[in-house]
Amino acid sequence: MKNVTLRIPKYKLVVLTGPSGSGKSTLAMDTLQRECQRQYMESMGMTSEAIAKPKVDAIVGLSPSISVGQHVTNRNPRSTVGTITDIYTYLRVIYEKLGERICPHCSSRFVPGPDTDSADASIGAGDGDDRKAAISCPHCGREMERLTRRHFSYNTPDGACETCDGLGHIVNLKMDAVFDEERSLREGCVAIWYDMMINYSLSNLEAAAKHYGFVFDADLPLKQYDDIARDLLYYGVESEAFIRHFPDTRPPKTVTAGKFEGVVNGIWRRYKEKGGESGEAALFQEETCPSCHGARLKEEIRRVMVGGASISDISGWALQDAALWLDKLMEALQPDEREQVETLLHDLTVRTKRIVDVGLGYLSLSRQSVSLSGGEAQRLRLASILGSGLTGVLYILDEPTAGLHPRDTAGLIRVLQQLRDLGNTVLVIEHDVEMMRAADHVIDMGPGAGSFGGQVVGEGTLLELMDNPESVTGAFLRESTDVSGPKERRQGNGQFLNVRDAYERNLKHVDVSFPLGCLVAVTGVSGSGKSTLLFDLVAAGGRDDQQRSGCKRITGFGAIDNIVTVDQSPLGRMSRSNVATYTDVFTAIRNLYAGLPEAKRAGLTPKHFSFNTPGGRCEHCQGLGVVPMDMFFMPGLEVRCPVCRGKRFKEEVLRVTYNGLSISDLLDLTVQESLPLLQGKIKMDGQIALLTEVGLGYLHWGQSIRTLSGGEGQRIRLAKELSGKKKTHTLYLLDEPSTGLHPRDTKQLLVLLNRLVDAGNSVIVVEHNLDIIRECDWVVDIGPEGGHEGGEVVAAGTPEAVGEVEASHTGRFLREASVSMT
Repeated sequence: MKNVTLRIPKYKLVVLTGPSGSGKSTLAMDTLQRECQRQYMESMGMTSEAIAKPKVDAIVGLSPSISVGQHVTNRNPRSTVGTITDIYTYLRVIYEKLGERICPHCSSRFVPGPDTDSADASIGAGDGDDRKAAISCPHCGREMERLTRRHFSYNTPDGACETCDGLGHIVNLKMDAVFDEERSLREGCVAIWYDMMINYSLSNLEAAAKHYGFVFDADLPLKQYDDIARDLLYYGVESEAFIRHFPDTRPPKTVTAGKFEGVVNGIWRRYKEKGGESGEAALFQEETCPSCHGARLKEEIRRVMVGGASISDISGWALQDAALWLDKLMEALQPDEREQVETLLHDLTVRTKRIVDVGLGYLSLSRQSVSLSGGEAQRLRLASILGSGLTGVLYILDEPTAGLHPRDTAGLIRVLQQLRDLGNTVLVIEHDVEMMRAADHVIDMGPGAGSFGGQVVGEGTLLELMDNPESVTGAFLRESTDVSGPKERRQGNGQFLNVRDAYERNLKHVDVSFPLGCLVAVTGVSGSGKSTLLFDLVAAGGRDDQQRSGCKRITGFGAIDNIVTVDQSPLGRMSRSNVATYTDVFTAIRNLYAGLPEAKRAGLTPKHFSFNTPGGRCEHCQGLGVVPMDMFFMPGLEVRCPVCRGKRFKEEVLRVTYNGLSISDLLDLTVQESLPLLQGKIKMDGQIALLTEVGLGYLHWGQSIRTLSGGEGQRIRLAKELSGKKKTHTLYLLDEPSTGLHPRDTKQLLVLLNRLVDAGNSVIVVEHNLDIIRECDWVVDIGPEGGHEGGEVVAAGTPEAVGEVEASHTGRFLREASVSMT
C-alpha cells in the first residue's frame, strides 16, 4: 500500500477490484477488518502491545465489521449443510411435533400429538433426557417409545444408525491392495512387508503353525492357501477366526509365535490408533452403509413421515426441492398442527429460500461441509447473515461469485443489495463485471501487482471507470472488444477419452467424449454435474477394461501416460509451509546463503537457514515468527514473536546478508521483486520466472500457503508441473483455475494452459469464465440446471457451436459476449 487515502461511501454496495496482488485484501482484510477487531478488543478491555495496529494513520467512521471469507474451517465429517445452517435442527423439531409413525404392533399409521411434558417448540429445547418415555397407539392401545428431536439426529445414539454410527458410510480394507493372490509370501504377496519384515514374520508364522500341528508353506501362492493358513496370516493366532479351527488348543505362549497379530488385524489397529491418518490409509475405502444406505438414521426413524416424506428423504433432496415441499406442507396443515409449528415452518422456509437465492439450491442438507468449495461455504454464511437483521455493519466479502455460473450471479447480487438496504455497508472484493455493474461504487486498485500496485487508480461507477485513463479495470473493459478466441481450433491428436453411460450422483446415463491434445472446458450451472463427471469419474484413471462404479466404462486411458488433478483443495494445513518451501525454491535459497563467505566464517550450514529445524531458527516461536495468544471466549490470535520480532531466525543467522538482505528480508520479498536478485544465482531461477509469468509474482516467499485462494494454489501446482519438463502425455484436470484472477490476469493463465497443451498434453478445465471458455478448442456443457434437473449433456463442440444451442445457459452467455464484442 502506497500511502492510500480513501473515502468509502457508507450504506452502499462497494466493489473493490484490481489485478491480483494489487492490494485489495490488504486494504479490506488487513487494514479495515483488523482495525475493527483491534478497536473492539480495546473496548472490551483486552489490550495488548503485541496486537499491532494496522499501518494506517487514521480510520474515521469505522463500523463494526463482519468478514465472510472462502475458507472452510469445519472439517468434521458429521458437519453437513443441514447442521451448519440449522435447517436440519428445525426439521428435527417439526418431525418431533408432526411425525406420522407406524405402530410395530398393528402396523397402523398415526400422529402421536403434542407432548404436553415438553411442549416448548424452541430450537434449543428438548435435547436433554427429561422427556416422556412412552405413548400409546390409538388403534391398538399398545405402548411405544415417544420420539423426540434427539431421535431424528444422526449425531446422537438415539437416532444414529448402529452400523455406521450416523456417518452414512463404513470403511473397509481393500484386500486386493494388500494381498497378491498369485504370489507366495517369499515372493512378496503381502504388499506392506519389506524384506527384513518378511523373514521376521515368516518365523512367527512357522512357529505358530508348528504349535497347532501343521506346516505353514511360505512358498505356496496365496490363492492355494486353505482356510486355516489364510486365517492365521490374516487375523493372527489370538483371533476368533483362527482359534475356531482348534477349539481345544490354547494359543502359544512363546514370544516368537504369540506375537503374530495377523496382517489384517495389524493394519486395522494402526488405522484406528492414528485416527485414519496412518501411512496405510490408502489401503482403505469408504462404502455406503449397508444398513441405512447412507441415510445415517435408524430404520424406525426413517419410517416416520411428514407431508409424505421422511427426514432422510428431505435431507437427500436439493434445497430448491425442499423449499417446494415446505410450501406444500404449510398449505396442507390442519389448524391444530399449524398452531404447533407455524413459526418454525416460516423461519425454515425463509432460511431455505435464502440459500436458493444465493445460487446454492442444488445442494442437499446431507452434503458434508468439508466437500464445499470456498465460494459455496461463503455464500452459505452470507445467506445465514441475512437472517440476523443487523444494521450499521460493515460486511467484507472475498469474491463471493467464486464457483458461480454467470446465470446465478444475479441472485447473489440481489442478496447483497438486501444486506445494503437493511442499512449496512457491503464491501466486496470482486472481479466479476456484472457485480461491478450492480455496485453503487467501484474502487480500482493497481496499476500492477506487489510493489507495482498498492494505489487507487480509479473510483466511481463502472461507466466512470471506463472513461478513466488511469483505471486498470476500465482499460481492460475498453479493450475487451478486441478480445476473441483463436481463429483456428486445435484438432487434437486424433484420440479421445470416452465416458460411457455415466450415472454417478445426478448424471443421467450420459456419454461424453473428450478430444485429447486439446484445451477442453466443462461448463454448466452450479450443481449440474461437472465436477462429478471430471473428478469423481475421469480423475480416478485406470485401465480401459477396468470395472468401475458410476459409469459403464471409460476408454482412452491407453493414450495417456499420467493424470494430474489440480482442484480447489488447500495446498496444506501446516502453518510452516509457505510459498518458498512448497515450490522447493527455499532449498536453493538456503544453499545460496550458506555458501556466502560470512556464513562460512560463522560455521553456518544450509540447516541453520531453515526455520523448520533447530539450529538457526528462533526457538521462542520455533521459527514461525508468531506465537499463539489465547483470547478465551474469542478465537485465538497469532501475535508477533517478541524475541525475534517476527524475523524467525537467530541474530547470527540474520547477520548474513546477500545484496544487503538477510534471509528473513528475502522471505518478505515478493516473487517478482526477488527475480532480478536470484536470476542466474540459483538453479530454481526458471521456476521463479515461471511463477511471475503466470501472474503469481505478487506472492511473498514467506506467505503461508494456508492464505492462498484455490485459484492461486492451482496456479502454483501448475507452475511446478510445467517446470518439471515431463516428456510423457499428461492429462491435466483443473477445477476453475481462474478463481481469484482479475480479467487482465486471465490472459496469463491462458498462456500457461496453452503452453501445457502445445507441449503435447491434454487439459480439461471446469470453468465459468467466458474468456477462458472462448479460447478452448472444445466445450462440454452439462445441465440444463443444477441438482436432479441437471446431469445431461446440453451441448458439445467448439465454443461457436455451443453458442448456437438455445438450451445452453453457457451458450446464451457466449452469444451475448460475442454480440458485445462486435
